Amino acid sequence: MSTKRVIVDPITRIEGHLRIEVEVDENNVIQDAFSSATLWRGLETIVKNRDPRDAGFLMQRICGVCTFSHYRAGIEAVEDALGIVPPLNAKLTRSLMNQALFMHDHVVHFYHLHGLDWVDVVSALDADVAKASKEAFKYTKYPIATGENDLLKVKDRVKAFVDKGELGPFANAYWGHGTFKFTPEQNLIALSHYLKALEVQRTAAQLMAMFGGKQPHPQSLTVGGVTCVMDLLDPSRMGEYLTKYKEVANFIEHAYYADIKMAGGAYLKEGSVTAQAGTMNFMSHQMMELNRSEYLFDTGIILNGDLSKVYPINEDLITEEATHSWYADNEPLHPYNGKTNPNYTGLKDKMTVGPDGKEIPSKSLDDQGKYSWIKSPRYDGQVMEVGPLSCLLVSYAKGNTKVKAVVDEFLQETGLPTEALFTALGRTAARCLQAMAIIRNGMETFNTLIENLKVDQETCASYHIDKDKEYKGRFIGDVPRGMLSHWVRIKNGVIENYQAVVPSTWNAGPTDSKGQKGPYESNLIGLKVEDISKPLEIIRIIHSFDPCIACAVHVMDKKGNNLGVYKVDPIYGCSC
Repeated sequence: MSTKRVIVDPITRIEGHLRIEVEVDENNVIQDAFSSATLWRGLETIVKNRDPRDAGFLMQRICGVCTFSHYRAGIEAVEDALGIVPPLNAKLTRSLMNQALFMHDHVVHFYHLHGLDWVDVVSALDADVAKASKEAFKYTKYPIATGENDLLKVKDRVKAFVDKGELGPFANAYWGHGTFKFTPEQNLIALSHYLKALEVQRTAAQLMAMFGGKQPHPQSLTVGGVTCVMDLLDPSRMGEYLTKYKEVANFIEHAYYADIKMAGGAYLKEGSVTAQAGTMNFMSHQMMELNRSEYLFDTGIILNGDLSKVYPINEDLITEEATHSWYADNEPLHPYNGKTNPNYTGLKDKMTVGPDGKEIPSKSLDDQGKYSWIKSPRYDGQVMEVGPLSCLLVSYAKGNTKVKAVVDEFLQETGLPTEALFTALGRTAARCLQAMAIIRNGMETFNTLIENLKVDQETCASYHIDKDKEYKGRFIGDVPRGMLSHWVRIKNGVIENYQAVVPSTWNAGPTDSKGQKGPYESNLIGLKVEDISKPLEIIRIIHSFDPCIACAVHVMDKKGNNLGVYKVDPIYGCSC
């Protein structure tokens, strides 16, 4: 069987640098797929020999999107190593900041990163605004930004772009593609929410900054607790947080959730988003403290899509290997013993499909050798998908009443079966449902904090680092893109080794030594592409994972030329 190779590089509307290559047959069905992160992060090397209290501040620079996630992970990995238990006020404050992050991240992902895989912007110009305004009431009693005047303004704004011969932020997309399923009126509704979300995400970012000092890269977490005590004791500050929280929550419930329900109906028969997931193993870890003893989301593993059984996580069974990754050490290693020694082997000359559909010579991945800067994490040797879908499935299967209420309501209102969750459509919906679970239960965290502050104002625990002792510790928890873990060893009072196993590593990792493909790759195999010169289906599925291929310190020329060599200064830890 003859095949053609298609390169999608770069995958846009993500954080970082991701390349996807696929082999398609004569019917444009994907027979094989390869996921490659094309730039090296390297922060695990930079943090070595540093004071462990610096870890969170340095590791948050892994990413400007998940900045709080890595910040908290770096802080709490060190706390775990040193045996520090932060005060309840600190735990609850971190949880409120985390909720703000999830609310911001999921809104931005759907509308500004993933939404244009579902919404045909040009089609919205053909919408009847009166019909569109009425359509919005099918999905919520209290529509947002969908009055006839609102929709007319949106339509006029987009038309002005078109009349100038350009589409501004909506340029260079596959408008009119056959797999778009929204009606013109539905496209106009979602487009109006796209623009409104630009305002809402600013408010959500302010929620983080109120306790974090700024966003991105907040500064108020420290080993032992938090430093924002003056904000916590200021009634006006707490009241402002509550007001902004409700504003964002209102948009999530009456715009975001409404649009997800609308997509559930419109895309029900679109095969590219309703095919079963290529990986049916799911893993998540508890996160989001609600009070002294309860978390909103649960820990566990689901194997082979079987929701009748949830297995516990044995942290000793987590490994990373680099058989097909640009690192020198191939063997599977636990993160405590992980190695990050780069070994870039380059690209290969191959014939690939060009923009006009004809084959052209290209630099392509060496899929028989090493082809990505991402490693291949495994749990007990098995591939795992992580992310909001995994989080919801684990909590749902464990009978978590707060999560079950949100998921069952969605399935009932859309008429979708439970099996629909195991799809790209389900993965996209899961982010919204996770946000819904947060806005319906997150105020418990806020109220618990207020009550505790009345009798206890402690925000930081004391501790001592003994330079004659060796320590090791980790952080594990779900963040907006899935299960994140940071692993640290401390010796002589400084960091001896550090490894971060991020959600997109689990999902975007390359084929392992057993030939097992990671979730990105496996979810593309079997997919039929309508037009290989306009691979919207590939982009839509990859975006459903919300890739975060973060923070490179290595630069590569597309022709394979070496642009420069950078090394880490052993004294100051900076690149030079």
